[in-house]
Amino acid sequence: MTLIGHAGAFVITGKPDAAPIRDGAVVLDGAKVVAVGPASELQRTYAHAGWTRHRAILMPGLVNAHVHLELSALRGETRSGGGFGPWVASMMDSRGKLLPEQDADAIEAAVSELLRTGTVAIGEVTNTLAAVEALSSAPILGRLFHEIFGMRKETAEVMIGLATQTRAGVTLPANLSYTLAPHTLYSLNPESAQQIVVTTQGERTSLHLSEHAAERAFLKDGTGPFADFLRGRNVSPADWQPPGLSPVDYASRLGLLQPSVIAVHLCATTREELGTVARSGAPVVLCPRSNLFIELKLPPLFDLLDAGIEPGLGTDSLASNTSLDVLAEACALHDRFPQVDAKLFLSMATWFGARALGLEHRVGALQPGLTPGLLAFDIERSDLDPCKYLLRSPPPARRVLSRPSMPTTQRPLGESP
Repeated sequence: MTLIGHAGAFVITGKPDAAPIRDGAVVLDGAKVVAVGPASELQRTYAHAGWTRHRAILMPGLVNAHVHLELSALRGETRSGGGFGPWVASMMDSRGKLLPEQDADAIEAAVSELLRTGTVAIGEVTNTLAAVEALSSAPILGRLFHEIFGMRKETAEVMIGLATQTRAGVTLPANLSYTLAPHTLYSLNPESAQQIVVTTQGERTSLHLSEHAAERAFLKDGTGPFADFLRGRNVSPADWQPPGLSPVDYASRLGLLQPSVIAVHLCATTREELGTVARSGAPVVLCPRSNLFIELKLPPLFDLLDAGIEPGLGTDSLASNTSLDVLAEACALHDRFPQVDAKLFLSMATWFGARALGLEHRVGALQPGLTPGLLAFDIERSDLDPCKYLLRSPPPARRVLSRPSMPTTQRPLGESP
């Protein structure tokens, strides 16, 4: 056993109930955490380890629990601030003009960006599996959510068949898992959404839920910006009627709110609806900068926390964001909700995201037995609040001291390494 010790001005474990450790240290055996605690104690206990002292804040690697890497070529190419309808129209128009090599280059650059920011795990939402090649050689754990559209059941069935063919033609590396995922409740036949969740057999899947007002309007009575978008694109009408329910209540009625289905966004929700989500046990992931980009609106964070929800964070795509740094999502929330304990935002970017993806047995916290990666944020003085320092906008630069170990055989990613 070759042990390496890293001592820092502060250690932040990622767990919400753990205070920052002043003059703390982390002992690693390869990528695996052996011990975390005060540097003075660990340097005595592990005197035989190779030690490095950092004038820095140490914390676990980041978890970007919701990202669309295959849209990375659309950075700066879409309309911001006009609401969902204008944004999705500009996104689809811009995407139709891209060349395949532009997509591939942008995905490679996006994966490199994830690595530079210290990202160790992602939830990649995909239509094409285009990011698999770039991710296959990256030290990142990933869950691939192959999303299905189809306003009519026959269309959804065709999309499922195409997804199945695409999956059959791709050899997944051991660091990635795969499931189908319903896109949204307003873009997919409800029976098909139920079928997809059933076929995942309890594996994690993902659902964009209550992201914007257009979704609520369409599910209420079939009107609003999304209805206008469909008419403008001459999309065949749905073979189901709007349920007259909110997105959350509709998801609940369909049986889609459950611990294996990640509810992403929840930006346009009420306190009562968030209580429904909390009681269901569904994991939650927020993408605040994407919501600001499209709708100039943030999720109701106080209501989420009051409901007992502990959300992970995602950047969404570069079609609705400026970077893939999930720490910037935490900064955006801290800027606008300064009353919330700063440490909680760092847990959202690490531990809560790992739990949402079902990867808490591998990453998300500096905890013995995990391989969460280790980041160092250099500081010039130690008389500061380390959590608030990390949540400055823009977030501070960092060094990656360790990355997680990757599995060598394909097995459920939720298992311990």
